[in-house]
Amino acid sequence: MPTYTLASSVQADLEIRKSRFIGYAIPVPDRETAMAQLQRLRAEHATATHVCWALLAGGQSGMSDDGEPSGTAGRPILEVLRHHELDGVLAAVVRYYGGIKLGAGGLVRAYTDAIAAAMKDAQRIERIVQADLTVEVDYADEARVRRWIEQAGHTLAHGEHGAAARLTIRLPASVLDDAQAALRDATHGRARFAGAGKDGDDEGAPS
Repeated sequence: MPTYTLASSVQADLEIRKSRFIGYAIPVPDRETAMAQLQRLRAEHATATHVCWALLAGGQSGMSDDGEPSGTAGRPILEVLRHHELDGVLAAVVRYYGGIKLGAGGLVRAYTDAIAAAMKDAQRIERIVQADLTVEVDYADEARVRRWIEQAGHTLAHGEHGAAARLTIRLPASVLDDAQAALRDATHGRARFAGAGKDGDDEGAPS
């Protein structure tokens, strides 16, 4: 099953029974970036009553009701993200209290509607986990490897030249095994590989 992130940040501004709800959906690579974005929102809305949020970012997910009754804000926001099959996205709703209590059911609807309204303008892109593959070859094979990287449409992230040429290739994690096999073929079995590491960087095409 593919997962998606957002091409860019989106927001929506709703008034519900005199309270103002501003929904934000922001693409983020990790929890650290998400927390920095939350800090920015809190600074921008210093007089807001609540800044509730949910984050889907692989193993770094989380949510907060930020003082609203338990389960009325963070979880509804999280469910909207899940409904859209998103990952690597922070969703936050800033609330300015207008003096009329909404009750638990009203709060759930309000926080859901604020994020759902923001998502109406969102462009999803497929989230592709990237990896680094480091290959070590004799100098006689370096040109072959560089030519393969270019033809395959991958990125040469780093190159070192010591006793041998050591090239780090940036490519989708899903093609790691195929890439190693292709490089072995291109160098007649002489290519040597260091451990390949996945990370959370993404790229994608509009869905």
